[in-house]
Amino acid sequence: MIIVISPSKTLDFSSNAFNTHTLPRQLEQSQGLINTAKQLSTEELSSLMKISEKLSQLNWQRYRDFNLPFSLSNAKQALLAFKGDVYGGIDSDNYTKEDFDFAQQHLRILSGLYGALRPLDLIQAYRLEMGTRLQNKHGKNLYEFWDNQVTELLSDDFSDSQNPTLINLASTEYFKVIKPKLLNARILTLAFKENKSGSYKTIGIHAKRARGLMTNYIIKNRLTEPEQVKTFDLENYIFNTSLSSEKEWVFSRG
Repeated sequence: MIIVISPSKTLDFSSNAFNTHTLPRQLEQSQGLINTAKQLSTEELSSLMKISEKLSQLNWQRYRDFNLPFSLSNAKQALLAFKGDVYGGIDSDNYTKEDFDFAQQHLRILSGLYGALRPLDLIQAYRLEMGTRLQNKHGKNLYEFWDNQVTELLSDDFSDSQNPTLINLASTEYFKVIKPKLLNARILTLAFKENKSGSYKTIGIHAKRARGLMTNYIIKNRLTEPEQVKTFDLENYIFNTSLSSEKEWVFSRG
């Protein structure tokens, strides 16, 4: 069983005490994207990514600072570098070596720049969302750039699994990079809804945090089978049988 989540715009590259790391498995592709992005001016970046002039200048410089090889002196483990709503529910700052070992096997972070990251893969600061329409040698956007590559990498990760299941906790924007028909695994999407006057609705900020809580719950409890996920009960969420289907399991509260 493998979980996929989205990255975060918010990053923290302050030092950390955890020294074990790995390298992204699609760094060659990342370098190609960086080379393409370097050709854009700050004005073009601002227009393309719909960001402020200040942010476009920041990321223009980040593309130029991108430097191989990655090490702990110029990069940080992905799970520790990403912050924000989803990552607020993941207590990675207090993970033990055993927690990280389990996460490394069962968690993937989808990234516009890095493809599919393992938690301990080093990354450098960047902003390149999966939905960005960056013209590249493979097409007009990042979905065309990555094509089947992310799906194939995930399928390889399932090669030794007896009951391959992908737990989708990513946003729609990021999950679109995966080709379900080509993936060697069952896909199970988890959704989180709030009861508002008798009607169940997805509230973005709450759903993002819940995705992080679920990720953390699976890692800390070493869950390896989909049925075990139904025991999730943090922050008053419970598995809602009536709202769930074979492909989407809903957890609700309120």
